[in-house]
Amino acid sequence: MNSDSDLQIAGDILEVQHLLRPAREHPETVAEFVGLARSIAADRSQWEHLVEYDTTTRWYHRLRTGPGYEVWLLSWVPGQGSGLHDHGRSSGVLTLLQGELTERTERGARTLAAGAQRVFAPGYVHEVVNDSLEPAVSLHVYYPGLTEMPMRGAAACTTAREATV
Repeated sequence: MNSDSDLQIAGDILEVQHLLRPAREHPETVAEFVGLARSIAADRSQWEHLVEYDTTTRWYHRLRTGPGYEVWLLSWVPGQGSGLHDHGRSSGVLTLLQGELTERTERGARTLAAGAQRVFAPGYVHEVVNDSLEPAVSLHVYYPGLTEMPMRGAAACTTAREATV
């Protein structure tokens, strides 16, 4: 199924310590992958010095790997976008580290500001674009590691944009 959920979690589920197991060396659950992304985001010394901005193409850097997962750092200058795509069999966590990005899906568009996180399942179709006037940096965790990123046709991309109007 490929749709956004109306499910909302009140508060920060990661703050409910009695529901969490002791931290593992490598994440295995959705909450642990979200926690990994948050911990990297909170420690700018892990990523800030690596960021580059490229006006001709989106810049990316594989920051970390673990058993079955990858962590990627991406930069987005104004106007850059991913194109409409999914992540094959990979699930993921997108965390915005700085700036602002727009995520477009068949259900509409949402603006993601620094600190925002999106968790997605395999087959989730979206387009991410920097519609702002400032550069943005995002962190992406994929499990299993990203082996494919099927692009969708221009007609599908137009349909996603029309859904945002």
